[in-house]
Order: sequence, then C-alpha cells, then structure tokens
Amino acid sequence: MTDGPERELVVGVDSGGSGLRIALARAVDGRVLDTFASKEPVRTGAGGIDAGHLLAQLLPAVGAMAARAAGAGDRIVAVAVGAAGMATLGDGLRAELPEAFARAWGVRRLALAADAVTAYAGALGQRPGAVVAGGTGLITMGTDLSGWRRADGWGHLLGDCGSGAWIGRAGLEAAMRAHDGRRGGSAALLACAEERFGPVAGLPGALYPRSDRPAVLASFAPRVADCATAGDPVAVGILERAATHIAEAAAAVCPVDAEVEVALTGGLFKMGEPLLGPLRAELGALLPRAREVAAAGDPLAGAVTIGAALATGTLRLPGDPRLLELTR
Repeated sequence: MTDGPERELVVGVDSGGSGLRIALARAVDGRVLDTFASKEPVRTGAGGIDAGHLLAQLLPAVGAMAARAAGAGDRIVAVAVGAAGMATLGDGLRAELPEAFARAWGVRRLALAADAVTAYAGALGQRPGAVVAGGTGLITMGTDLSGWRRADGWGHLLGDCGSGAWIGRAGLEAAMRAHDGRRGGSAALLACAEERFGPVAGLPGALYPRSDRPAVLASFAPRVADCATAGDPVAVGILERAATHIAEAAAAVCPVDAEVEVALTGGLFKMGEPLLGPLRAELGALLPRAREVAAAGDPLAGAVTIGAALATGTLRLPGDPRLLELTR
C-alpha cells in the first residue's frame, strides 16, 4: 500500500478529573482504531496541569496502540488534547507539548482545547449551536463558527448553577432547614440526607474540610431527583430552579437569530425526566428557534473530530488563544 493519506493517524486525548482517555484514529475519516483509559488523573499543581505527568502516560500508551495497529508506514500527523482547566491552567501544556510531540512522532499539527470545546465537538461536530456539559459542574459553550461564547463553569463556589453540585447543595440546605424547623425545609430530603450521611448536625464538620466537596455535594443530586419523582414539592422546586439556570446559560451562548441545535451532554442529564421536563420547558421559552438534539459523542470523540479535521485541513471550529489553540 502506498504511503498516502489512508496511512495517516491522529491521536485524541481527553484529560479530566476522573482520569485520562486516549484514542488512535484514522485521519481520513476519524475511525477509531484503539483506545486507552487510565483512572489516574493528570496531576495539577502550582504551575498548572503537569505536562510531564501527562506525557508519561500518553507516550507509551500511544506507542502500544500504534504497535497493535501494525500498519507499516502508518504515521501520526496530528494530535488534539482536550483537558479540564486548559483555559486557566494549561500554560505548561502549551510550553511543553508541541516540542514533545515533534520529538516523539514528528508531529507539528496540534490542537490544545478546553474540555468544554472537545465536549462541543463530540456533541455537535463542527456545526454552529450550543452545548451544555453538565455533571458535578456545569458549563455551556456556543459558536457561530466565527468565535466561541462561554457561560458558567466557574466552580461550585462562584457558579456551576444547575449542576449536580448545585442541586445536591440545594437539597442538603433544604434538609438542614427541615432539621432546624425553618421554612423551606423538606422532611423527605432530611430523611435522605441522614440515610446518606448520618445525623445532619455533623455534616458541616464532615463536609467542609474535604477537597472533593463538589463531588460529595453532587452525590446527593440523584436523591433530590428521587424525592421530586415521589412528589416532594421542595425537591420539585429545586429541579425547576436548576432547569432555569441551565437554560439561561444555554441562551447566553447560543448564536443569535439562528435556528440552531442545542445538545445536552454529561452525567447530570441521566437524572431523567425530573430535570429534563422542566429544562425542555425553559429552553422552549428562552430559545424558541433552537432545537434540542442528542449528543452524537463524548469529549474523546470530540478530540478525535478536531484532530482529524486539523490533519485533513477541514477544521471549521474557530481557534482561540485559550479555548482552542492551534498549531498547523
């Protein structure tokens, strides 16, 4: 077989709080040949995301996948790295990855993306629209293909409104109100909180010192959904307010005056109808010309999409110094 475009490979990377995932794919069509997953997240320190730790996992994993692909003449021509915190913590990656990939594989075409951008590309590909990425936190991204718009994603203390952490915190607040006898409390949520965490009077001392506080808060969100399904009015109200926050964030990034698509992606939306029902109503009110669609893929698929488009000269998503930095 000749050494043509069909022998060109791309590497897609999804680095987040739950670990590292890597895909090796054909550049010509984005077909994934092999994947690797590690539950060890890339370290983040005072200097930001640790490029050395990322490379220590990435280079041998890609080497093993390329060996398994076993195509004589196959070569890696582009890499797309999506990482949580890239916008604010990615300076080390920007400084070290281009030269590291050039040394290892002779690669010069590189995309360094915020994980919200790879989530967008995974969900909608290279079409204009808006994507809500919801889990423990929440961020929305939108583009008309001329630039990016972002809303929220500011963490559980300053934002992430409507996220799993936000819903869980609101549910636990309602439990504490019931414990105190204050207005706005929910006996049902109090019972769930004590079943999950023990006596709620001890919850502040157990919760506040934890470094994984957002995840602990988010772990209570499904119980809020359970109580809403059972008809608890306080839980229903919490999910209605969450839906309002999510829809407002989607409206803030949606391209103006366009009939565009809005995709929901992430574990938050596995809560199902107790959240999706009010959310669809809010989206319909705020974005009457938008159409909700199912997310086509996840952030790793988005990294592959970006890498393949970069390799073949078909990238339509807009570059951005912080959100999608491109080296061609």
